[in-house]
Amino acid sequence: MKTLFKNYFNTFKGLSKEVWWLSLITFINRSGTMVIPFLSLYLNKNLNFSIPDVGWIMSFFGLGSVVGTWIGGKLTDKIGYYKVMFVSLLLTGILFVMLQYVTTFHGFCAGIFLVMLVADAFRPAMFVALSAYSKLENKTRSVTLIRWAINLGFSAGPAIGGLIITGIGYQGLFWTDGITCVLAAFLLLIVLNPKKVTVLDEVKAKNPVSAYEDKAFWIFFIAMFIFGFVFLQYFSTMPLYYKDNRFLSEFEIGLLMGFNGFFIFLFEMPLIKWLEDTKKSKVKLITLGLFLTALSFIVLNLTGWIGVLIIGMLLMTVGEMIAFPFSNAFAVERAKKGNQGEYMALYSISFSLSHIFSHNVGMQMVNEFGYEFTWNAITLFALLGVLILLYLLRVLKKESQLFHTNNT
Repeated sequence: MKTLFKNYFNTFKGLSKEVWWLSLITFINRSGTMVIPFLSLYLNKNLNFSIPDVGWIMSFFGLGSVVGTWIGGKLTDKIGYYKVMFVSLLLTGILFVMLQYVTTFHGFCAGIFLVMLVADAFRPAMFVALSAYSKLENKTRSVTLIRWAINLGFSAGPAIGGLIITGIGYQGLFWTDGITCVLAAFLLLIVLNPKKVTVLDEVKAKNPVSAYEDKAFWIFFIAMFIFGFVFLQYFSTMPLYYKDNRFLSEFEIGLLMGFNGFFIFLFEMPLIKWLEDTKKSKVKLITLGLFLTALSFIVLNLTGWIGVLIIGMLLMTVGEMIAFPFSNAFAVERAKKGNQGEYMALYSISFSLSHIFSHNVGMQMVNEFGYEFTWNAITLFALLGVLILLYLLRVLKKESQLFHTNNT
């Protein structure tokens, strides 16, 4: 047992203190974002919006994310990641508190668009900061530590969120979200001031390649959009499925989703360290992650046994544990060819676009055809993403051969 614990903690060795601070800030911020997993329930059950209306609101959620991520990438390349992160966290906290007072359909569409525009400007800046604070050999583990912090917060967030809803209602969630974002902003101001931190890997390409002209990165972008589309069903249609089809309470839903974060908190870092040591291609590992996520949906149609919900959640969890860190590491490596903010913004936009279409299409499909048809369709779409990643492997192999030919 002692050896097991020693090996577990050894997976965290060598990471810079700046990465640890960034992880703590992310943890505080993520612990507070407990509105998000319950947003579709809040809109449907509390504000009495129809499921199609909830789908449209979630599309504005995604549209704000796309615009915010694009702006965040541009600002990161122009004024630096630190300023973008601080302003984003501070304003997001204020906007989250204000959002609870919006109760009309059009008002909520506009409100969630603005919140996500400001909130997701943080993402490309955070990825560039993470790369700057990490040595080359620690990139993937640094990404994993950030996800570890996110999921530690996420495992606590939904469970606490379910208790807050039961005790004082949804308004308490908005206040919690707002306060924690502001706290994260001021912690960033204190511990990651550019005058006090050590930059380990700040890259500025002399002749930057545009991310928008990188064929392989566009193929990767499409695959990540599909992965995001599939994965995000767990934050919109899946809570409704748990509620309406499997008759779980908000507290039980919070516990089930909290299991996802807690499992990642315990096992992701050792898993990523082990997979890194196998020297497998990052793209092959991303493909495996997407395949496992596809399986998490199809199993739900196989039986009415309640335990299948845990099996589905476990498959999705392992899938995201593999796909997210290695996709991020692939994007960081590729970004060194050009402006890092531009590359990381495009990577983040693939998931932001997923927000626009995933929630809305999922809601409309559930409304028209039911959950069983929807899960079958989602599985097939995920398998299309698997095929695209296999094609990406061929493109990268040809690219590598061409590079070696030109340099010999």
